[in-house]
Amino acid sequence: MKKIALISSLALLSACSLIPDYERPDMPVSSAWPEGPATKQEGPEASGKSLWADTAWKEFFTDPTLQGIIQKALDNNRDLRVAALNIQVARAAYRVSEADLLPTVTAGGNGTEQHTPKGLSQSVPKQEVTARQYNANVGITAFELDLFGRVRSLNEQALESYFSTEEARTSTQIALIAEVANAYLTLLGDRKQLALADETLGTRLKSLELIERSLEQGMSNELDRAQARSAVETARASQARYLRQVDQDVNALSLLVGTQVTPETTGGRLDGVSLIEDLPVGLPSDILLRRPDVMQAEHALKAANANIGAARAAFFPKVTLTGSLGYASPTLSSLFESGSGAWSFGPSIDVPIFDAGRNQANLDSAKASRDIAVAHYEKAIQTAFREVSDGLAARGTLLSQMNAQASLVAATESSYRLSEARYRQGVDSYLNVLDAERSLFTAQQDLIQIQVQRLGNLVTLYKVLGGGRS
Repeated sequence: MKKIALISSLALLSACSLIPDYERPDMPVSSAWPEGPATKQEGPEASGKSLWADTAWKEFFTDPTLQGIIQKALDNNRDLRVAALNIQVARAAYRVSEADLLPTVTAGGNGTEQHTPKGLSQSVPKQEVTARQYNANVGITAFELDLFGRVRSLNEQALESYFSTEEARTSTQIALIAEVANAYLTLLGDRKQLALADETLGTRLKSLELIERSLEQGMSNELDRAQARSAVETARASQARYLRQVDQDVNALSLLVGTQVTPETTGGRLDGVSLIEDLPVGLPSDILLRRPDVMQAEHALKAANANIGAARAAFFPKVTLTGSLGYASPTLSSLFESGSGAWSFGPSIDVPIFDAGRNQANLDSAKASRDIAVAHYEKAIQTAFREVSDGLAARGTLLSQMNAQASLVAATESSYRLSEARYRQGVDSYLNVLDAERSLFTAQQDLIQIQVQRLGNLVTLYKVLGGGRS
């Protein structure tokens, strides 16, 4: 056993590695963000020192209600739970692979008893024979001396797969935070749309009542009443639509959170939500390489690179050791007495001579898998670059669009008041009042949508820049 331990230790210390040297592929994107007309739109100046990616999610989402919803999602969401459990699976797989680097020592004991009849006995003179044997030993079985790094390469592959799974979990968490925030913003937006529809319906019902009174007094006509009823039913339809959407928004948010949300836990107003806008973005090389999905792709690439080392090692001899040390005796009572010691030592070597090209095919497959992993890594960077560029292009333009839409709402509101005053004075028809009212309602709805889009873009930008790790 001392010889076995010595040989094993020397093998572990002297094992070489046939893994190719890893070189990170060059970034397949520009070293700077695009500077198109939309990106150059004036936006908030960056006053903070930290990058978006360095900002914890609680620092970015400062609304207490939204913080509580996100925390519930982190505690209960099933997709995130599966991602965390996948880490445990990958960690266990790595520990199994790591255990192959050391010999497995087992202890055991057995006893056999065999009776040979007189007719089959080889003794002279022939007589019945009963043979007994008892054994107790410790030993190792088929421990591979990793002379050419095959086991170490597989262990390196398992380690990188474990790291990749950890980054997948982080990516899932960041995506979940962004999805929860966007679902909450959508809910607040639809609630505001519902309140607007309720208000509009009330206003149109009052107008219809006024016209019906005027009709009774002979100061209006049936056309005005029909037009007013049409406006009322249009508002009722909008009210029903947003009632449905609010309930569906609550259901969608409940699925993300992993537990039922209530009006008490989702209170808040869209106008009261504020997100950080003035954080600097940083350079693509600083941001993209830190995104968890890009890091996940790089760990997968390193795992594929390590697999080449294992495929190369298959071309070289494989040395394994089997040995045991213990006691053997024909009687159980004398098993551990002096002179009953027993040992065995059985090294073996397998030298590949002819395998019909199997090893070469495995090596070619490993290299092709590495090239595929490179392509996935480069695609992950390109996708990340596009997502960030889109977010930057939308950041300034949505702010300008929201300001312009707010001015449009003010203008259409003034037009509506003037049209209503002209109608009451008998200068204009009720059709002009309806047109002005419809324009105001549409402009107000569009303003709410742009508010949701603008806040949602900030959330998405935070996500694609790799924020939310803590």
